[in-house]
Amino acid sequence: MSYPKLSFEESLLEKVVLKEKCMGCSACVLVCPFVCLEYHEEKPKLVKKCEVCGICPRVCPRFKWPLSDLEKLVFGRERTANEDFGVYQHLVLAQTIDKDVMSSCQDGGVVTALVTFALKNGTIDGALLSDLRTDKPFFPTPVLATTPEEVLKCAGTRYTYSPNLLAVQEAFKQKTQSLAFVGTPCQIQAIRKMEAAKLKRFTNKIKFTIGLMCTESFTYEGLMEKHIQQTLGVNLHDIKRMNIKGKVIVTTNSGDVKTISLAEAKRYTRKSCLPCTDFSAELADISVGGLGLRGWTLTIIRTETGRELFEAAVKAGLIKTRPADEEKRALSLLVKLSKKKRKTAGSS
Repeated sequence: MSYPKLSFEESLLEKVVLKEKCMGCSACVLVCPFVCLEYHEEKPKLVKKCEVCGICPRVCPRFKWPLSDLEKLVFGRERTANEDFGVYQHLVLAQTIDKDVMSSCQDGGVVTALVTFALKNGTIDGALLSDLRTDKPFFPTPVLATTPEEVLKCAGTRYTYSPNLLAVQEAFKQKTQSLAFVGTPCQIQAIRKMEAAKLKRFTNKIKFTIGLMCTESFTYEGLMEKHIQQTLGVNLHDIKRMNIKGKVIVTTNSGDVKTISLAEAKRYTRKSCLPCTDFSAELADISVGGLGLRGWTLTIIRTETGRELFEAAVKAGLIKTRPADEEKRALSLLVKLSKKKRKTAGSS
């Protein structure tokens, strides 16, 4: 992957931001060596003269997106025509055995279990995750978690965007050396582009990536404030958890449940999500998703790094598994959504 040395204005601003293709992953802000960019309203903002180093377009997943090159980088080969959801080694249903995790987690709690396991055995000394802001209800924010308690606090899914890569800045401040990264497919793509660009200052810290299956994310103003708060009458401070199982399910601290049809929720889809072709985080070490399952996580183990981590957690008795083909509907949905994502992006 070779790029001419372009300025921010003639690359990302012109080709990505102004065309509403920027998903807000924050990779360009993170890697700018001259600190010319700041993260503002889910987009990079030029705050001083660009020095034309040409680095920011090299890490942007929406600028010259070389999927086949990145597949070769990660797996040593391209995805074949019959690999509908990307290259992988194993596919299983998984669930944590930790009752505290299960009470707080999304679906089977696999992400929380794996990250906690890696912290406790010294594989990592921090994890780049999303938590909720204290000053804005149910609004996600990137964090560096360095203890099992902090990891557990981050359990659960938010359906508005969190630029988790920005937490790398905190990792530098705290001098953490070995990190797990958990994020959306677009954020995993950005990390792989950083690896391809040989930006080792950032990528050498990240020991493994866990990708969250994602059809799209929603605007906070639309889904949370307009629909959930105004239309449904739910105080955002009272939300305990949210999930999607054929519809958006909002559970409050008192146990009340409100639902939103997917057709209604999609009215609030971020425009920048429309060009995305990747549902199942095809470049992650491990990909996870609920896919209609109750209490279990469909887990795709893609790389050797992912396999070693997952098998070690299973051997330690922290995760239990069962064959993926026991849930044919979930497998069918995985294929369907992967194909739909590529088709929809191609027509957007």
